[in-house]
Amino acid sequence: MATVKLEGNEIHTIGELPGIGTKAPDFLLTKADLSDVTLKDFSGKKKILNIVPSLDTPVCATSAKKFNEEASRIDNCVILTISNDLPFAQKRFCDAEKIDRVLTLSQLRNREFGKNYGVEIVDGPLAGLLARAIVVLDENDTVIYTQLVPEITQEPDYDRAIKAVTG
Repeated sequence: MATVKLEGNEIHTIGELPGIGTKAPDFLLTKADLSDVTLKDFSGKKKILNIVPSLDTPVCATSAKKFNEEASRIDNCVILTISNDLPFAQKRFCDAEKIDRVLTLSQLRNREFGKNYGVEIVDGPLAGLLARAIVVLDENDTVIYTQLVPEITQEPDYDRAIKAVTG
């Protein structure tokens, strides 16, 4: 169990982020078109998992937009923004914000991602949502960088995440 804060108040996650050097857990998540994807669908690419509570909040929206801007500058990498938001809401958000280089994924059909990645919030007002975190994987799905953002209302460290995939 990890501790993060929401406006200074402690809340907890179900576990810990995957360790550096370990194989990332597989997942089953849903795209905006309602098709499902697994980690294997991104085989051979570096991956930035931008994990957020909800795209319907300012900080989450900002992180999706920032990674969308950076995506064109990163070779052989896919950026996945993962939340509990419904795929319909994710699509509406991406269309409105002109986000076209980041893939949004939902836990619509399978809630194991939050548990397996240790980011499901278990108490406080955001219980059931995902904590703000970044997990970066290499081409072989080995974890090469993680950040559990200590205060949910803060943005992640974009530069360190991008440096992890660009060297």
